Amino acid sequence: MAGSHALSTAFEPSSIAVIGASDAPGSVGRVIFRNLVEGGYRGALYAVNPKYESIQDHPCHRSIEDIGRPVDLAIIATPARMLHTIVAQCGRSGVRNAVIVSASGNALERRIIETARESRLRLIGPGSLGIARPGSGINAALTRIAVKPGEIALVSQSGAMCSVVLDWALTNDVGFSSVISLGGTVDIDYGETLEYLIHDARTRYILLYVDHIRNARRFMSALRSASRVKPIILLKAGRHGRSDNNAPEVDNTSLADVVFDAAMRRAGVVRVQNIDQLFFAAKALSCGFRPREDSLAIVSNGSGPADLAADRAKDLGTELVSLGSPTVATLERIGGRERHSHNPLDLGGDASAKLYRDAILALAEDAAVSNLLVILSPHALVDPVEVAQDIIDLAAQVRLKLCCCWMGGGQVAEARMLLAQAGLPVFSSPEAAIELFHNISRFHHSQTLLLQTAGGGSATAYRRTGGARVLIETLLNQRRHTLSAMESKALLRSFGIPVTHTTVARDATEALFVAEQTGFPVALKVDAPELASKSESGGVRLNLNTTEAVWSAYHDIFETVRQRHPEARINGVSIEPYLYRPQSRAFSIQVHRDAIFGPVISLGAQDASAPRTFALPPLNAVLARDLIDSAIPTAAQGPRSQVGALNRVAIEQVLVSVSDLVCELPWVRELAIDPLFIDADGAIVADARVVIDQGLPAGSDRYAHMAIHPYPLHLIQDWKVGDGRPVRTRPVRPEDAKVLLAFFDALSPETRFMRFMEELNELSPAMVARFTQIDYDCEMALIATTTTDKGAELMIGIARYALAADGESVEFALVVSDDWQRHGLGRRLMGALIEVARNKGYRNIFGDVLGNNAKMLRLMHSLGFLVQPHPEESSLRRVVKVLHGN
Repeated sequence: MAGSHALSTAFEPSSIAVIGASDAPGSVGRVIFRNLVEGGYRGALYAVNPKYESIQDHPCHRSIEDIGRPVDLAIIATPARMLHTIVAQCGRSGVRNAVIVSASGNALERRIIETARESRLRLIGPGSLGIARPGSGINAALTRIAVKPGEIALVSQSGAMCSVVLDWALTNDVGFSSVISLGGTVDIDYGETLEYLIHDARTRYILLYVDHIRNARRFMSALRSASRVKPIILLKAGRHGRSDNNAPEVDNTSLADVVFDAAMRRAGVVRVQNIDQLFFAAKALSCGFRPREDSLAIVSNGSGPADLAADRAKDLGTELVSLGSPTVATLERIGGRERHSHNPLDLGGDASAKLYRDAILALAEDAAVSNLLVILSPHALVDPVEVAQDIIDLAAQVRLKLCCCWMGGGQVAEARMLLAQAGLPVFSSPEAAIELFHNISRFHHSQTLLLQTAGGGSATAYRRTGGARVLIETLLNQRRHTLSAMESKALLRSFGIPVTHTTVARDATEALFVAEQTGFPVALKVDAPELASKSESGGVRLNLNTTEAVWSAYHDIFETVRQRHPEARINGVSIEPYLYRPQSRAFSIQVHRDAIFGPVISLGAQDASAPRTFALPPLNAVLARDLIDSAIPTAAQGPRSQVGALNRVAIEQVLVSVSDLVCELPWVRELAIDPLFIDADGAIVADARVVIDQGLPAGSDRYAHMAIHPYPLHLIQDWKVGDGRPVRTRPVRPEDAKVLLAFFDALSPETRFMRFMEELNELSPAMVARFTQIDYDCEMALIATTTTDKGAELMIGIARYALAADGESVEFALVVSDDWQRHGLGRRLMGALIEVARNKGYRNIFGDVLGNNAKMLRLMHSLGFLVQPHPEESSLRRVVKVLHGN
């Protein structure tokens, strides 16, 4: 059950039937059937077409039902009008998976998927180019290109893009572990395909071409799981598609694309911007080119190419490192003081192979230099082949990651070929080389963001959630949608966000008394929730110091707003203390609901025209800092001498609290904090606007509105064991690495062996990360903690599950500290874990237990698990509990 993925029969089929196989020249069925025959497919291969007795020396069946035995994979290469009938036949005959090559309309797609689901037939397509698994001799694709075996998996919705990449790969000696054309993704989509590739031993790298996403949660979950272990390069079409009309504008790039880019950063994916970059990245991966630091040195035999490379590096934010004094001295000695000895390094047009070699060896001695771009342009006194051969020799000697750019045509063709054959990335333009380096080196930073698996999770946020839900539910019961400034600030305050105190006055007289009680100076703002901008509507008056000024401002606000917006419903004016913080900077935080990825948080200067940076919640401190680092260079207005120190921690705390709010309150559709004042003393919200809507239906996933599953606060439970000692069970957090190590170190050798089934003396950093940095959507780890006499948190037990290869079951593991065994802790942890798995809809939960672990077997039996012989190891028992179905 645990050994094979649900899609194994689709991508590793033991039998294939081509429905619509043909001998007709130019037909789809002829191309695909011939590819399978000539590719050397070793399984059972069936031709299906009522028009033929045999095809390419294979007997031909009139229908899939005439084969008389179940088939793992059917390739349907028939006209669209026949699709529904054939899918029904496949279902009746026990076909497990089908690839639909023909395109179809929406109405036909719905009929097909309904019919397939009745028989649990899985579909790829429609409009698929097919699939290829060269290592297994499978080429069931509509292509005339022979696909070489390799370590890269290509997954694309577009069949045309598959053809383009395969054609390029053939001429560049790049092979593939899999080629999977998903087509219309009416059933099998990116999520399941990526889950399969995670377990595929032949795949080391993944190339994705994305057109559209049907299920963002599953897509992100699978993407994040896969990119933890296999680098993913992604190209997406439609970068300038139509954006959300209700969302803020973002320069000339569509908001949808900016949000997608933010999602890919969180998923640890390297995103490229065009097909050339995809090709270059694929070639670099196949060559093993993996720069890990975003620092670069450039050496060239001309200032022009070097400057072009440096300009492109600056455009992309790639750092050109400063060379150390010893390096500069060495370069001056070998090249002469008349040559430049800084980065980028110009060796001069007549640079010899020896000068290149000496310069590279000098740079290799500089600890600041990790990566080197070597550029050569044709020159009468330079031999491109000789330089290339020296570079090839050096690549095996130095620690630097080398990337080459041999500019020109015929004069450098042979040298470029030698470099490519040696496995070095080589380009014809400096810009392309820099783009490759930037794209691949970003992988390291993306992995840092990926490991930040969730935000929130603090005890404070846990306490706040209940009160905030009461506020929202009260407003929903009143059928309210747009909150007033006072209500919006109250909601923010419930999550610990500092706000100015606000009181609404319904008439001018009340405004006078409220202002006097608040204390001068005050600010007046129109209370008209439907108005998106109070300032633009003329509804704001600041720095009012007398009751006379308040009286005049109240009437002036009403008159101005009614003239500009006669349809607006004005409740009165809100009165708050006037903020005079001359050393502060004004920022804007906004939340909008993306149609695909759900809530998105953006940060920028208060100026509406200023650039904004975007991130998907949940956020924690690390992710908030990354958002701030991206926003501050563009958001900071004016020279630093005119403002005070910026309290970045204060912005960070506000962003994390906003993230907690949107995670825990699915009713929040829009949120605008504008302005948020930040100075050395901290942060304070001067104005806010919240729009709410009907949230999740009863009984559904409370985080269904999120593309990335946040920390599940609702699973925190406080209870006491029989002797009265307090225990808290909660989901694990990345910050739990230290308490996990302490827990492991305290376990007895026997308990360790029972848990890991081997003698394990320590947990490696990779194991600690794997146990604490989890994706709550497809795995769960519940830890039990108590408090020591000194107030420190002590971990005393952990129960976890991970998604099994079949995609429908989860595999659990449980261990309890020796001192806390026989107190019901294991039963409590397992009961909570089983309930989480059941609520997620998994069919079974299972685990492997040593046959001599009597205590664990008794516990499993009492929890309703069936104890079975292990399918592979006689010393183990497999325990299984059915959660749903039979």
